[in-house]
Amino acid sequence: MKDHLLDLVQHTYDLGCIDLIKVTGTTADTVVNGVAEDKSVILEAQFANPVADFIGTFGMPNLGKLKTLINLQEYREDAKLAITKRTTGEPDGITFENKAGDFRNNYRFMASEIVNEKLKTLKFKGVNWHITFEPTVAAIQRLKMQAQANSEEQNFQVKTENKNLKFFFGDHSTHSGNFVFQPDVTGTLKHSWSWPVAQVMSILGLTGDKTMKISDDGCMQITVDSGMAVYNYILPAQTK
Repeated sequence: MKDHLLDLVQHTYDLGCIDLIKVTGTTADTVVNGVAEDKSVILEAQFANPVADFIGTFGMPNLGKLKTLINLQEYREDAKLAITKRTTGEPDGITFENKAGDFRNNYRFMASEIVNEKLKTLKFKGVNWHITFEPTVAAIQRLKMQAQANSEEQNFQVKTENKNLKFFFGDHSTHSGNFVFQPDVTGTLKHSWSWPVAQVMSILGLTGDKTMKISDDGCMQITVDSGMAVYNYILPAQTK
């Protein structure tokens, strides 16, 4: 279970914008949903194999605390982690105990009815994807450089020109920059949409194989396959 928790924290809390997730687990699959506080990112994820410890529906709030507990020195080797349950059988939390049994902590889950209420509007209905590709390490590095050169910009614009997918920072009335993020793409964008720099860079900086999809209807999806789970990050276009 510890490895599953580490993977979850890395691909949610470490983005810097998600601090609550919902877990829905059965014997067939384990699904995770989440949303950034500012609604800039919607998360839909599923583990490659069902997680036996995560059967039920519950929320994981305060993911920063969970990250702290997992990484405490006392729990790094031979720690005992166990799921506690309510009288109804619903998962209630996680107990942490070190090898010697003399150092303990409890992390409480959020009840299903509460997390369902908090995250009830996050369902992604789907769109038509007009461009799909796998971003290269070089392209991601070039994005970081442009973001550094244009650090005052919170959003960047995406356009297609001559079969190239280009990212634009700023505008001609002030400092600006642009570059080819992906050459020779199949598909075109008729509209110029904006997306948040920090969130896109954080997602592209995660560990795992990545695929990007962009819709001319104003939506981007970045999929990250960590090997343990597949995380789909849906980003609605920003209004300037």
